[in-house]
Amino acid sequence: MQRFCLALDLVDDPELIQEYEQYHAPGSAWPEVTQHDIDAGVTNIEIFRTGNRMFMILETDDAFTFEKKGAFDATNPKIAAWEELMWKFQQPLPWAKPGQKWILMDRIFKS
Repeated sequence: MQRFCLALDLVDDPELIQEYEQYHAPGSAWPEVTQHDIDAGVTNIEIFRTGNRMFMILETDDAFTFEKKGAFDATNPKIAAWEELMWKFQQPLPWAKPGQKWILMDRIFKS
């Protein structure tokens, strides 16, 4: 198993944040998207929020790479539709490259 931590901001608007959370409430995420993640080697996703900052823990199988997932995502129109919808709520971190969403975080401490 691999584990990755990523960060992304939401648009700082309480109504949009509430709507975003509704899309991610238990049973509300599009089943085609969650199945696609499983097929890409993602075994678990957890997203946490404070204010408009989000933190995601992504657990994957050992064969997972972001490059393979990106190529796999590009073959699925439902993933493109989901990502386009989510951009309504999301905004890149100030140091993100153009078009970059979730930013991989560096672990700086482990006890």
